[in-house]
Amino acid sequence: MQINFAGREIGLKLVYYGPALSGKTSNLRSLHQLTSERSRGRLMTLETKDDRTLFFDMLPLTLRAEGEERASGGPPGMTLRIKIFTVPGQVLHSSTRRLVLQGADGVAFIADSQISETEHNAASFLDLRNNLKELGLAIKGLPLVIQFNKRDLDHVRSDAEIDALASRGREPVFKASAVRGDGVIETFFGLLHLAWTQLDREHQLAKMLGIRQEALLPMAARQLGLSKDVSVLLSSCVGGRLERRPQVSS
Repeated sequence: MQINFAGREIGLKLVYYGPALSGKTSNLRSLHQLTSERSRGRLMTLETKDDRTLFFDMLPLTLRAEGEERASGGPPGMTLRIKIFTVPGQVLHSSTRRLVLQGADGVAFIADSQISETEHNAASFLDLRNNLKELGLAIKGLPLVIQFNKRDLDHVRSDAEIDALASRGREPVFKASAVRGDGVIETFFGLLHLAWTQLDREHQLAKMLGIRQEALLPMAARQLGLSKDVSVLLSSCVGGRLERRPQVSS
């Protein structure tokens, strides 16, 4: 997290991690398409000719405390700028992944649902753990969600199998088809909720932003142009825990 008191801005960094071709860039493209032009910035991608991320992709989102979210008697609201990065999935880019991961406030691990990709998923998750260790971080201390992408394809792990895997872990798990836009918003909000909850607990982020603690996610949904209640978005996860789910009025 970065704080610019002079510019009244708070910067949040979220990273989408996972094996090559699991759909990290597709998630950002869908998120860009599904959100309001007023709050999203330009999607920046750097790819090779075979559609593989060469260095990273980045999508900026901007949220401003206003109106009903503002805490009564609080300071003037600050702007929350969220930057969402992807990492290159190919094995040879390990040092690049570690560089992009540095300073992350939360991570979404994008797994490939295809049965044939099981070993690649496991190797990439181990790579994430090792890179965090190199950065002096423990995976248990980082807001983390898991997305099983490509649910639209054949020969994927069954819902029952994913549910069983999720029940044994601590991380919230989301099912998605990023190319169709299914589960993309839900994954993002699950990660934003975890990151926001931890940062607010550690740094009183709501007070700095000048809003009520429970107002951030509903504010984000409205400013991003979404019609679903936040509670509905968060309830789509299986396994894990999404603590302190906000009460959202329709």
